[in-house]
Amino acid sequence: MADLHIQIDRAKGGISGQVASELRDSIRGGRLAPGTRLPSSRDLAADLRVSRGVVVEAYEQLVAEGFLVSRVGVGTRVARKSAVRAGLRRRSATVQESAPPGLAHASFYGHRPTSPDLGHFPRERWLSAVRHVLATVPSDALDYGDPGGVPELREELAGYLRRVRAADVRAEHLVIVGGVAQGLSLVLHVLVGQRPVRLAVEDPVSHRQIPLLRRAGAQLVRVPVDAQGLDVRRLGGDAVLVTPAHQFPTGVVLSPERRAALMEWAHAGDRVVLEDDYDAEFRYDREPVGCLQGLAPNRVVLVGSVSKALAPGLRLGWVAAPPDLAEAVRRARGELDLGSPVVEQYALAHFLRTGGYDRHLRRMRREYRRRRDALVTALAEELPGVRVGGIEAGLHLYLELPDGWDEERAARIATEHGLSAEPVGPMRESAGPPAVAVGFARLPTHKAADAIRGLKAHMSGQKVD
Repeated sequence: MADLHIQIDRAKGGISGQVASELRDSIRGGRLAPGTRLPSSRDLAADLRVSRGVVVEAYEQLVAEGFLVSRVGVGTRVARKSAVRAGLRRRSATVQESAPPGLAHASFYGHRPTSPDLGHFPRERWLSAVRHVLATVPSDALDYGDPGGVPELREELAGYLRRVRAADVRAEHLVIVGGVAQGLSLVLHVLVGQRPVRLAVEDPVSHRQIPLLRRAGAQLVRVPVDAQGLDVRRLGGDAVLVTPAHQFPTGVVLSPERRAALMEWAHAGDRVVLEDDYDAEFRYDREPVGCLQGLAPNRVVLVGSVSKALAPGLRLGWVAAPPDLAEAVRRARGELDLGSPVVEQYALAHFLRTGGYDRHLRRMRREYRRRRDALVTALAEELPGVRVGGIEAGLHLYLELPDGWDEERAARIATEHGLSAEPVGPMRESAGPPAVAVGFARLPTHKAADAIRGLKAHMSGQKVD
């Protein structure tokens, strides 16, 4: 049995998170080798002089992230593939300019089920951050800078991602981009620059991403999503794009078994995993599941932004990639448009450093949870025949409709009654039940029941339960 040497600071609070962090670091550093058996939750709790529930929660978190495996009768062990650090082949930074014809521009505009409530954008705090930047940064900081991004922002983001998303990232391996869309485009341009890339994507998947990915030169292969997330057994191709923390549109979370299988798939074939971390910070019933990148930083490219946490219009995002690929993406960014606006980057760095970002997220998690609960309650009371999924995280629900319902009509009526809704059919390649993705971030709690009653009234001619 391993001697874990865990150090905790009771004055800090969050004991379970400290235990999980200590174990995670020991696994990454190689001190806890793959297959090592850990003490039982009861024994470790006694050693640390904490409640057993604290250790159980830490173990469960690391099982969900793929660092540990737990089986009845066998105990809890370090996952076999969790500490692997296989090298990623050096990729060319050449960007291929040819791409399929035009994007469906209109579909990219306006709010959608995953949009945040922009009325809660922290205007005063953001204005304070901008004023601080303009009052303190030297004039030279406003010149053309590193296309990879302002160093101060990359340092703050690296610390934030390590702390909140359990990422394994250094500032020099981060590239600041204009949102997830640009981040994915740049990574794919770099990968396609060496050879054709067959990119596996989830099915269903956001229909807005398909033209973007094709324009970047990827050949797309659809892979079904079920109750455990992406079906890794059916993976093919050279790379895969996944939303493991909260799949869009189904809302499912990639299971621990699938996370482990995906990492094995990536390591076995020198493949790249693109992780779209679009709304992982909004998890309501437990701590956010750590990102895949933290399991295999030399295999996984983590792409995220502040679009859901703050506002899409800021166009601030990041790419965390293995060293060679990060450098290639940085060069490609410089060739594309010389980098992101620097004032906004410095402002976000200040917002992160002073705790404003964390405070805003805590506030919005509470508010969005209330709105989610109101909508789920209204659905249960008014439309019990509708199956509700994806409630654990994010800003939208996945509503599987009763037989006979028309999802296009349901989405249209839901939108007319104040909900942000989209039919799932256009997002599928394979057949599936009628369903809609419904956003709750912009729906005040007191309007949830009226919105669902309106949907029920207009769909009353169709089967409800």
